[in-house]
Amino acid sequence: MNTKDVLYELRSKSGLSQDELAEKVFVTRQAVSRWENGETIPNTETLKLLSNVFNVSINTLLGAPRQLICQCCGMPLEDAIIGRNKDGTLNEDYCQWCYADGTYTYHDMDDLIDVCVGHMVNEHFSEEQARSYLKQKLPELDYWKRYEELSDDGQFEAFKKQLVEEINLLHIEGMPKVEQLNALVGKYVNLTYPLPSGTSVRFLDDQTTYLGTQLESAFGGERCFGVLANMDFILVCTYEKDGANPELLLYKRR
Repeated sequence: MNTKDVLYELRSKSGLSQDELAEKVFVTRQAVSRWENGETIPNTETLKLLSNVFNVSINTLLGAPRQLICQCCGMPLEDAIIGRNKDGTLNEDYCQWCYADGTYTYHDMDDLIDVCVGHMVNEHFSEEQARSYLKQKLPELDYWKRYEELSDDGQFEAFKKQLVEEINLLHIEGMPKVEQLNALVGKYVNLTYPLPSGTSVRFLDDQTTYLGTQLESAFGGERCFGVLANMDFILVCTYEKDGANPELLLYKRR
């Protein structure tokens, strides 16, 4: 698809008239009409506004002329998993796991490799092959090339360390000591917890990236501990395979 078709489809799906879209991006209805007729394309600033209106990348608006790749972990990017800047706009260089709300979540390449390997290993691709591939691929990516420039001088790592200490001080019975927290996107860990009142509740925002981990119970068995946290709260729960039968143990405001 080219830009004119993409814009028409997005506008139609959103239920917006040409006048309504024009008002949202501060142009005339005639300008929108020319875009959809293929006579012109929006300028850079207008593309940014359209990206916000439709919640898609500028790459998508231009007809996806290139394959976006996370410049931290190397994962192919689709609009649904692109990271966001502090102002909520999409940052087409990173995924939600590596970059959230303007913050880079990985500052140690070996830590990132440990996380990625677990998702790459299969019957055709061994752990050794995955590690070898990542050790060769990651240094070629922009984030690691420019790490000294992009680094926050250890502020985020210090925040993670503080969170780990706070979680371990909770002394949850049967839960092993937390050693590391990784980036987790809300929609993949947003479990529904039953309450004593008979109602159910979710605590997370599907679009937000949190810090968390999964731990095997010190008591054995099939249930695991799940830990999630950010600047505002710490959540500890247990669940069975694939998040089945979750039980909320603790939700603590920080």
